[in-house]
Amino acid sequence: MLKIAFHPIYKLPLPEKHRFPMLKYELLPKQLLHEGTCTEANFFEPTILDDKHILKVHTLAYYQDLLNLNLDAKAARKIGFPLSKLLVEREVIIIDGTIKASEYAIKNGIAMNIAGGTHHAYSNRGEAFCLLNDQAVGARYLQDKKLVHKILIVDLDVHQGNGTAEIFQNDPSVFTFSMHGKSNYPFKKEVSDLDIALETNTTDAEYLTILKETLPKLIASEKPDFIYYLCGVDVIATDKLGKLALTLQGCKERDRFVLQTCKDLEIPVMCSMGGGYSPDIKTIIEAHANTFRLAQHIFF
Repeated sequence: MLKIAFHPIYKLPLPEKHRFPMLKYELLPKQLLHEGTCTEANFFEPTILDDKHILKVHTLAYYQDLLNLNLDAKAARKIGFPLSKLLVEREVIIIDGTIKASEYAIKNGIAMNIAGGTHHAYSNRGEAFCLLNDQAVGARYLQDKKLVHKILIVDLDVHQGNGTAEIFQNDPSVFTFSMHGKSNYPFKKEVSDLDIALETNTTDAEYLTILKETLPKLIASEKPDFIYYLCGVDVIATDKLGKLALTLQGCKERDRFVLQTCKDLEIPVMCSMGGGYSPDIKTIIEAHANTFRLAQHIFF
């Protein structure tokens, strides 16, 4: 059975007209249930996580500043959310969702988190709606538990996974692959193990050709026994923060290729949803829902 992490805290109240589409975390599970892609049995509720797992990835000083709401004004501004105890609790619960989903993925081949993909969180700071890095903490957790050895992070959000690149920059046991918009935030990119920077207005055909040439070779050379997939839907043409030109169908084909590759090669895959900023919330929900539909179709 497909297991999906979800908690009501994922939809955090934000000031009116805030540009982050927090509503999607409430609407996406409702859509999946409404259309019959999922039932209540597919969902599990994550909880507060033991700090020790977070501290394997993030510095104690930064984590304590978060817990104590003690970030300076500039650091808080970079995160882009109003700092609150509830916000930090939300982030910790999202990480627990990713960790538990990772364990389900090992058991079932795949598992998902309705939220997550917080790849702009560095070891010692947060940026761009990301406080703590869920897939980085998940990767270290799986390795510490000796559940897996070599991990491949496939980051196909439109923005480079700069925080993830920094966290694993000297760690050959976690290979970071980021395929992103060349002209997008972050304007100063970090160095992933493999970065593919795409030109503005890259189309479905160009995007899928590059992905299909790259991913199988990468898996063959790195031989991962677990894959984290960051499947942001901000690659589509309508996205306010995207600058690429994929259609909804192109985004779906991207997900199909990644998930089918993992299934065919019998590599467990855990999916965090990442970004999506189209003006119409229905477009965001449809693009994210496609990932879950494909997971059900391909694996179950």
